[in-house]
Amino acid sequence: MKVFADTNFLVSAFATRGLSADIFQLILADHELIIGEFVLAELRRVLLKKLKVHESIVLDAENLLRQHSIEPMPDTKSEIQDRDEDDRWVLQSAINSNADILITGDKDLLVLTDQIKKPKILTPRQFWELVSK
Repeated sequence: MKVFADTNFLVSAFATRGLSADIFQLILADHELIIGEFVLAELRRVLLKKLKVHESIVLDAENLLRQHSIEPMPDTKSEIQDRDEDDRWVLQSAINSNADILITGDKDLLVLTDQIKKPKILTPRQFWELVSK
């Protein structure tokens, strides 16, 4: 399965131990991971500025992610309205990548599940339940 990871999920996967970290490892092992350039920039900003992660660790994380499919920055943001303008860039990146799943913990993206047919927008827990069947 082609899985587009959003910033919220990646921050959780890199900064904490638990379900998101386990799912990230599962995606690396059994699925195609897709990251957007927009997500990489946002991830870098959050890790460095909000979480105060050392720059060398952020570079290591980015280098790991760049070994997988990278969706270029979209020309335009999604036309689907969302409270957070950044989410519209993430959503368009996921759509452009032709991903099957957009994995996120972002409530603003999760409320769009009825408006988007592909990619299917899932929480980490929903993704876990889907692949555990």
